This record gives sequence, structure tokens and C-alpha cells, in this order.
Amino acid sequence: MTYKQQFIKFMVESGVLKFGEFTLKSGRIAPYFINTGNYKTGAQLAKLGKYYAQCIKENGIEAETLVGPAYKGIPLAVATGIALFSEYGKELNYCFDRKEVKDHGEGGLFVGKQLTDGERVIIVEDVMTSGKALRELLPKLEAAAKVKIAGMVISVDRMERGLESNLSAVQEVYKEFGVKVFSIVNMADIIAAIEDGVIEGREYLPQMKAYRAQYGVD
Repeated sequence: MTYKQQFIKFMVESGVLKFGEFTLKSGRIAPYFINTGNYKTGAQLAKLGKYYAQCIKENGIEAETLVGPAYKGIPLAVATGIALFSEYGKELNYCFDRKEVKDHGEGGLFVGKQLTDGERVIIVEDVMTSGKALRELLPKLEAAAKVKIAGMVISVDRMERGLESNLSAVQEVYKEFGVKVFSIVNMADIIAAIEDGVIEGREYLPQMKAYRAQYGVD
């Protein structure tokens, strides 16, 4: 199996990717649901970091620092940093933002590497639904230093248009901020994995394809 197929199988085995009928926050009725909160063991986190590291390596994203937006991005940045070093010998810094500015001790908006002008960073997140997390993070990055965003890495690109746009969240943030988003897999990969027998769920293929036809983007 390719690493993308292995990752899809890993999501299913971890209870992160499920099929059925789910009412999303948007009100849409989807035949699948992704809940990254179901990653909860050290073994899962170690594997997850390796998939993120492989995505970074495969796409040739070069940077000095990993940024994990609080809160879900924090363990992802740590796991990815460990995997990049253990698997590829690449040593990157990491940091994460605070929800509130600390006015005592070392202070500042970020914990870990203190960002500097010109530093290239990779933002590491779980999934992107609306781009809200990035919109909240960018002003904090700008307040800390004039960093260069080499890219943002997420686990799954839903390839689904927003409520008020014909663009997906991934396409919107690139258009609005010029930030390129890389995903380990996308919805087309998941549909292909079902068709190829990598994971079970063939009975959901008609609903998956109908949902893509109604809400999907390329």
C-alpha cells in the first residue's frame, strides 16, 4: 500500500474516519465523519507524526520551524518534529501559540522557539473546515515576527465548498492569504481506497459520490 492508503486505513482503525449518516455543523448530511479527537494513545500519535513528516518530505516543504496552533496542533507539531528527525534526520524547531498573552516569566505569545524575521515556518493542523484556526493564528505570527509561511499541512482535505463560496476552505485560504495547504490525503483518495478494497465501506460509495457531486470541488 502507498502511505496515503496506509493512512486512510489507520484513520479507520483509530475510529477517526467513520461512514454512515452524520449531520455536520454546516447542516449538511454527510455519509462520512472525521473526528481527530479519537487519536488518544502514544502509539497513534507516533504513527500520526510519521505520516505528517512523510507528507512534508514528499512535497519538498522546507522550513526551520513547525507551528502547532493551540490546542489540537500542539501534539501534532511535537509528533511531526520527532518523526522528521527520527525518520529523515531533519531537525526543526517547534512552537505553539498561547490562547492568552503571558505577562510574566518569559512572556510572549508563543511557547517553544521564539520566532524571528525571515524564518520559514510550517503550520501543522488536523483538518480544515473553514480556515478559522489559520485566520486566528496569522495575526499572532505577524505580531511575533515577519515569518515566511512555507505551507500548512493537514491530515485530510475534504474537497468541499464552503457555505458562501464555490471554493473549498483550502482554496479560500490560498486565495486570501497565499498560504498553500498540503494534505496527507483528500476525499478523492478515500473514495479510491474504498473502491480498491483498502478499507471497507463499498455500500457507502453511492452516497459518497453523490455528496461529492453536490458539494465537492476539485
